[in-house]
Amino acid sequence: MGAKLADGKILRKMFALGTTWLEKCVPEINAINVFPVPDGDTGTNMLLTMHSAMQEAKQNTDSNASSIAKSMAYGALMGARGNSGVILSQFLRGLAKGLEDKKSFNGKDFAKALAEASEAAYEGIMHPVEGTILTVLKDAANAADRAAKTDSENLLPVVETATEAARDSVARTPDLLPVLREAGVVDAGGQGLYVLFDGALHFLKGEATKIKNRKPELVTANLPLASKMAPTAEVEVPYGYCLEFLVEGQKLNLNKLRKKLKKKGQSLIVAGNSSMVRVHIHSFKPGEILDYATHLGTLHQVKVNNMDDQYAEFIKIQKERMPRVDIAIVTVAAGDGFFEVFNSLGATIIVPGGQTMNPSVGELLKAVEAAPSDNIILLPNNKNIIHTASQVESLTSKRVKVIPTRTIPQGIAASLAFSYDMDLEENTRAMKEAMAAVKTIGVTKAVRKTRMNGQEIKKGQPIAILNDETLIAGGNNMLDLIFQALTKTNIENTEMVTIYYAAETQAIEVEDIAQKIREGYHLEVEVVQGGQPHYNYIISLE
Repeated sequence: MGAKLADGKILRKMFALGTTWLEKCVPEINAINVFPVPDGDTGTNMLLTMHSAMQEAKQNTDSNASSIAKSMAYGALMGARGNSGVILSQFLRGLAKGLEDKKSFNGKDFAKALAEASEAAYEGIMHPVEGTILTVLKDAANAADRAAKTDSENLLPVVETATEAARDSVARTPDLLPVLREAGVVDAGGQGLYVLFDGALHFLKGEATKIKNRKPELVTANLPLASKMAPTAEVEVPYGYCLEFLVEGQKLNLNKLRKKLKKKGQSLIVAGNSSMVRVHIHSFKPGEILDYATHLGTLHQVKVNNMDDQYAEFIKIQKERMPRVDIAIVTVAAGDGFFEVFNSLGATIIVPGGQTMNPSVGELLKAVEAAPSDNIILLPNNKNIIHTASQVESLTSKRVKVIPTRTIPQGIAASLAFSYDMDLEENTRAMKEAMAAVKTIGVTKAVRKTRMNGQEIKKGQPIAILNDETLIAGGNNMLDLIFQALTKTNIENTEMVTIYYAAETQAIEVEDIAQKIREGYHLEVEVVQGGQPHYNYIISLE
């Protein structure tokens, strides 16, 4: 392309191809998350954030680089999900600041913009950690600055140098973070950023068509376990479209259909026989699925629902039923049981979300704006949503206090401490204090093979997460695992244990566990159906 100078249209196309390039390897990026738990995975959150950024940029017909950069930054902020998505939005905000008032930009301008992007990303993190996406961005920016000093006019060599530096920086992340080295992986966020740069570079080289049927060459850690790591995560689609239909045909192969559709979406259900099959799936591209299905037979009872619309309607219904209050509580939760719990505790609006379904900044903002009060307490109830929630305060005229609840039990404890007799500041202090007194054990099954804390963890093995930080793995018996986790909580100081169980978990099984805890520790144990996805049990200790 002879890319010496770029305007807004080229900037948009650079990051559009970067986003497409990122989309091709989301499962692989998700699979190198250190914790082997089902959550709002790094690759998925980065992709959804970039989708929002590019959608906003696509609506801007301006050819001015500054204008397009601002659109991308705004779209990324509104669509930011999880920690990686928020950092990515801060990167784009810094990039826009560096390109301010620029109709077009050269290599020197882009290097300056990357420096601003790196600074914005670091400023947005209270306790920045090296060996993460932050380091990769900083190294890319420094390399771009050196390249621009050699040739300030040409954009291509600066982007090429920054991309090479990002790749090398990703490879070094295990040297900076011991947890990555032990797991035998590179940093997932850094990997995603490198792929984004690499896609933009391919565009500048005029290789958009050439790479259409290729996938990115990912950076691997030069460590013993790295070769054993296999991508096992699927792309989680928090929203998008919910698609249901019947296929009537002859000699329908359910296993083949299941295998084919598994690559096209999430929450897949395929049931039936060789002549009639019912399909349920969540996807951003329902047209592709329907097109494939029509080649198998005749379609019946086709339903396509926009889950973003369903989400908006859900928030609207909650707003309409709530009277105006002095202080409103907006909380995040997943599971019918937890919805009932938070409703009973006076939550004003409940945002659907949590593990694998991190709400975006824009969705949390909608809930805050819909709440019938100018004073808002926001409970994220998930460590991967706290950073997202913290972005909301600067986007609204309302007074918003984020209580940094990392788990659902912390959110419940904070809600119990709320009082209408106290003002916003007093409630904030009381709720933070109550939150800190709660310990949480999450019990699930490992979604990937890894190594942590000296333990080899197999895919499908029962694991427990203590306070959303410490991983515990022990054999294949869930009851033994729970008791092992309980012993690590200083349970002798505990007065009350509450077991929240998943929708698919049998109540008789939960009662058996509860009784054994009562007998083993002589504690009061309460059992509640949380209905949460992914985690068999969420155990609260107070």
